[in-house]
Formats: sequence, C-alpha cells, structure tokens
Amino acid sequence: MVSGKDTLAFNTEPFIKIRKDLHQIPELGFQEVKTQRYLLNYIEELPNKDWLEWKTWRTGILVRLGGSSPTRTIGYRTDIDGLPIEEETALPFISEHPGMMHACGHDLHMSIALGVLTYFSGHQPKDNLLFVFQPAEEGPGGAKPMLESEEFKSWKPDRMVALHIAPELPVGTVGTKTGFLFANTSELFIDLKGKGGHAAYPHQANDMVIAASYLVTQLQTIVSRNVSPLDSAVVTIGKIAGGTKQNIIAENARIEGTIRTLTIDSMHLVKERIEGMVKGIESSFDCELSIDYGANYCQVFNSEAETSAFIDFVKELDYVKFFESEKAMTGEDFGYFLEEIPGFMFWLGVGSEHGLHSSKLNPNEDAIDCAIRLLIDYVKGA
Repeated sequence: MVSGKDTLAFNTEPFIKIRKDLHQIPELGFQEVKTQRYLLNYIEELPNKDWLEWKTWRTGILVRLGGSSPTRTIGYRTDIDGLPIEEETALPFISEHPGMMHACGHDLHMSIALGVLTYFSGHQPKDNLLFVFQPAEEGPGGAKPMLESEEFKSWKPDRMVALHIAPELPVGTVGTKTGFLFANTSELFIDLKGKGGHAAYPHQANDMVIAASYLVTQLQTIVSRNVSPLDSAVVTIGKIAGGTKQNIIAENARIEGTIRTLTIDSMHLVKERIEGMVKGIESSFDCELSIDYGANYCQVFNSEAETSAFIDFVKELDYVKFFESEKAMTGEDFGYFLEEIPGFMFWLGVGSEHGLHSSKLNPNEDAIDCAIRLLIDYVKGA
C-alpha cells in the first residue's frame, strides 16, 4: 500500500478558502471574467517561473510547467463555469451573483487544480505538465473550440486527465471505469409559431400551447418505440413556455430539453424521429416549427491502458477507496479531449446530501485535500 506520506507535508488548507472565494463568483460559459482574473492573480504569484508559463484563451487559461527530464506532457483539465441556478444553501459564502451558482462543483475542481499546480510550481515535475482551465463546460461547450485553438495545439499534451465530483459517494472514494463513462448529449430547443387570437374564437387561431402539448407527448415515444431495448437513450423535456395571458390563444411556444444516448447512431436516430414529428405537428396544426440542437457533446470514453493503470494505482493507496463506476447518462465535453488524446475522467466522492445541479449542493470540502494528494502522487508515479 502507498501512504502518500510525501504529500502530507504539503498544506492544502489554503485551497479550501480559494474554493469559498470561487464559489461566490459563479459565471456562465464564456463570461467567466472575474473567475479568470482570480485564477490569473493566483498563478502570477506562483514561484519558480523559470519552468512555469501561461497564456489565456478567451476566458480560459493554459498553464505549462516544464519537466526536469521530460519524455511527455501530462494534461490536467478543470472546468471553471457555473450554472444559471439560484443558490439555496444558506452558506456564509453563498453566491454573490443572483441567479448563478457553482452547482456542479467546478469551484472544487478549480481549487484542486490550483493545489496540484502550486505543489509542482515548487517541486519541478519530471515530465511536462499542462493545466487546462476550460470555460463553458455547462454550455455552449468550451472543450472543442479550446482543443482546436492554436494556444492549445502549441502545448498539446500526450495524456489528458480530469475529475468530477460525485455527491453520492463518500469522501475518500474514487471511481471510474475503462471505456464508456458518460453519454453522447445534445441540447434541444424547439420554437413553435402559429396564429394568436381571442380565447372566445379558437377557430380563428392556431394554438401553440396545444401544439406544444401534442409534440411533448409524442417525443416521449421515441425511446420506448424507436430505440432498441438493448440500447439506451433519454429524451427529457425540462421546460415549456407559451402564451402571454389566460384569455389569449398562444401564437408562440418554446420547448427546451436534452437528448442522451449511448451511441452516435442512436443520437442520429433520435434526431431523425424528432424532425419527423416536428413536420407532422406543422402539418396538423398549420404552423411553423424550428429546431436548435444547441450544444452537442460526444461521449466520454476512457482509454484502456491509461485508465487501467490509474485504477491499479488507486487500489494501492491507503487513503482512498476505489469504486467501480457504471455507465452514466451524464454529459461532459471532456469527451472531445479524449477523442484526440489518450486519458480518462474519474469521479471524486464529496458526500453531499444534494446532487449535481441542485440549488442546495454542499460538497464536503475534505475532498479537496484528498484529491490534491491523489493527483500529486499520481503525477509523480505516472
């Protein structure tokens, strides 16, 4: 067993305060101006700049540490954006931005990344390290354009690693698996335009509340009647909006949802069926519909060799417990990095009563120390 004694002397307490600071300033995708400035202020104060350099990309940051005798570059990605959720935790460091919250743990993700970066800024690693502070994971998707940027390409790593907090797992637990981890995902926005009118004269109008209701009901048959029972898919409608007043027939309506599939072929199938149903609604209700698929994320598929080696490494540690993960229909744009670069994502237990994207998410901050030690030991032994 490996005790991680070498990292015990490294003080991780400051990164709990950093987490609290970042928790108070959540910002939406590609709007992370305060967050980027906070991170840059910290990075600029790090020691040993002779092997440390950085550059920005939009609202993100890339930080490179040159190794003492490098044979490769290990990349570590953290997401930095928040969600459009009104926080309901009553924490003393509650979000200062109304209607926005770090409800997916990206504040912890950043704090952990800064902890690992700080350690290696004072202890030069053998191999090169690249820390990727990526914007817009929650949408519209920052991984793909960042991956394609000249800034990233010039420092492109040979391996990519990332973590995500898992509220349902206790602190001290790490979970992952080889192969498929997270689903292919797509946003779904459908706008309906008909003809408004007086509630007393429905025959003179085309009611988009009714049309939207029919469409939502039909969409729920796609998975049960078009996707193979041996496959898996999800079509969830999370929001419907339409009309202006109780006695006015709605001229417009909007449906918002998400699609999750295990395979790209199933994603294409689901979208084909949605488009067919939309045409049917247009004909039935004499109206116009438009579809926007918004952000599309590919699956997170962990590389066999790199993931297996990480699992073996975790199992030898005495301060964490390994958990064999199952496939999940969660979406993560880290999958775009893994399409081009071998690597993996893993779950980090944070023991919260409330789950991801909850307005009451409250992760146990002890997980920060656990993750920093784990990643330092992993990089040193990789």
